[in-house]
Amino acid sequence: LAADESTMRKERLFISKLNLVLVQKSEVLCENNMLILKLLSEEIFDFSKDQMTEKKTKALKESLNHEFVQIFRLCEFVLDKSTHIPLLTITLQTLLRFLSWIPLGFIFETNLVETLVKKFFATQAFRNDTIACLSEIAQLTDVPQPITRPSDEAHIALLTGFQYLVSISEVDDDNIFKICLDYWHLLTRDLYSIDQTQAQSHGMNVLALTRRGAEPDPLTRKSLLKVILSRLRVVMISKMVKPSEVLIVEDENGEIVRETTKDTEALSQYKTMHEGLVYLTHLDYDDTENIMLEKLTDQVEGNGWSWNNLNTLCWAIGSISGAMSEENEKRFLVTVIKDLLGLCEMKRGKDNKAVVASNIMYVVGQYPRFLRAHWKFLKTVVNKLFEFMHELHPGVQDMACDTFLKIAQKCRRKFVVLQPGEPYPFVEELMMELPKTVSDLEPHQLHTFYEAVASMLAAETIPARKDTLVAELMKLPNAAWQNLMQQAAQNVDVLFDAQAVKEIVKIIRTNGNVCKAIGPNRFNAQMGTLFQDLLNVYRTYTQRIAQRVAQGGDIATKSAEVRSLRSAKKESLRLFEAFVEHSSADDNGRQTIARHFLPLLLEVVLSDYKTTVASAKEAEVLTLLATCISKLKAAVAPAAPGMLEAVFECTLQMITRNFEDFPEHRVNFFKLLKAVNEFCVDALFNIPSEHFKLV
Repeated sequence: LAADESTMRKERLFISKLNLVLVQKSEVLCENNMLILKLLSEEIFDFSKDQMTEKKTKALKESLNHEFVQIFRLCEFVLDKSTHIPLLTITLQTLLRFLSWIPLGFIFETNLVETLVKKFFATQAFRNDTIACLSEIAQLTDVPQPITRPSDEAHIALLTGFQYLVSISEVDDDNIFKICLDYWHLLTRDLYSIDQTQAQSHGMNVLALTRRGAEPDPLTRKSLLKVILSRLRVVMISKMVKPSEVLIVEDENGEIVRETTKDTEALSQYKTMHEGLVYLTHLDYDDTENIMLEKLTDQVEGNGWSWNNLNTLCWAIGSISGAMSEENEKRFLVTVIKDLLGLCEMKRGKDNKAVVASNIMYVVGQYPRFLRAHWKFLKTVVNKLFEFMHELHPGVQDMACDTFLKIAQKCRRKFVVLQPGEPYPFVEELMMELPKTVSDLEPHQLHTFYEAVASMLAAETIPARKDTLVAELMKLPNAAWQNLMQQAAQNVDVLFDAQAVKEIVKIIRTNGNVCKAIGPNRFNAQMGTLFQDLLNVYRTYTQRIAQRVAQGGDIATKSAEVRSLRSAKKESLRLFEAFVEHSSADDNGRQTIARHFLPLLLEVVLSDYKTTVASAKEAEVLTLLATCISKLKAAVAPAAPGMLEAVFECTLQMITRNFEDFPEHRVNFFKLLKAVNEFCVDALFNIPSEHFKLV
């Protein structure tokens, strides 16, 4: 009956009844037909580009379009009449393949959307396929104007849906919130992009849109969703997660402790929430500010006070740095910091003070633009950080030093120039108080502090004054170093004392941090002070390790004494490497190192590496040599063959025994070869041919 078009049209009712019988009696056959139609659509519309000629593809598309009325009726019939779950599932999946190319009338002028929403979306078995179909429909871009014209009913339904979603986001369930967060992030980004486009089209900028007192356009999506976005801001602020800069957390026992491991999932969530809050702030700065200040006032007045409420609020405040105009930022931040400082004075108990202190440090560290523009405030903040460096509560000193480093790097110039109303630059005042400031710091905190001050000194433009300040900065470590060297001159065994080794490592590491931060060619004088003693200590420790290995064999390298001595050697090598890297910015610097430092350095380091047992060879030697070659370039060319001769054969023997031992040596060895190949290729030709083949 269906083979002839006229007969099919004449007997349409009869054929419809037959179709019903077919579906009822042979739904498996119908299911297979649906699968064939799905594959056909994929073959023609999705995968035809490289499989068929354009002419054939075009003909098949036209034919499928022409016959689609019957295909659609079959799908519609199955969706309406069948109760067989596998058949309905494959029909929905087949329909999904059609939606991207079928005429829009089949979608919007039929009951398809209503059927999907009312019949299938509510059923768990079909929900995913139904959502996929509805998403495909929502992505259509060439929808006729009458269909896209909004209606009051649709607008109210959409707002109701948003209200439900905000309420769901408020539920105290992390997994549910993360799902909602992904959608809110997409929505706010979309609204922000549209807002910017509209601003540019009217010759405006984003700051003009967010200025205080600006009247919103009642027809924009942003204005239509104003109430929803305001509720969303409250949710985002109250659920903000911890950023990486915050080191103080509440443990499972409700105690404030220093964080020991990073929660990578939380950091990823913070990034998403941070971006979402920035978009929300751009969309309505006034509302964001009002919500945050109201919450802060509640914390100051004790309404709803808790560590979590204060933390999430301050993390949110820090996350919107840069999302407001400089004028708004100034007014907002002055209020926030004053309230937080007052709260710190008001609260009793070390845990409470530690929480408030961590939030103060985080917030100020996020707003360097404001600090650069307001010297008095910057000075107050830094002095407060110095106070926190004496607070022995776990994590507070670490955060104070980290924040000080961050501020020093972002505002360095402000500390070395004379500010209005000050008798001398702040850095000079800092030097006078330095022994007192660092008196309670642990070694790793001390290294961060010295790096921060060196970052300040890097902004000094007068070389002679910078050298004077560096000498002043290094007074304490130099005095400790000289004291150790004087004791060692009387009795060399002093150098092997466990506490002395720790002190040597601390001093060398402090010098390394300063060297990296101070700027090019400004560490020469300080290195000259230490250089000969460093080489002597290195040589002495090498001899001690050799004695221990001779007495106890390779296993001696695992002893506590040898490991501590090797730690000092490693730090020395890292300091040498940092010095070469940061003191070779010009030809004069390169020549100075090559003439005055390199010969003695290579003599000690290479002889040690060549003669020491494999298990005690330091991989940092290879990195040092690679840095010397890549930074000193032609100045080191005469010494390059000697470098390779000392390390090549013995290292090759170590890394060719198997592919598991000495992984650091393996990596650093090829870094060295890369540097030689790039800057001193002639040295490679001095390698014995049998070894060259192995490389």
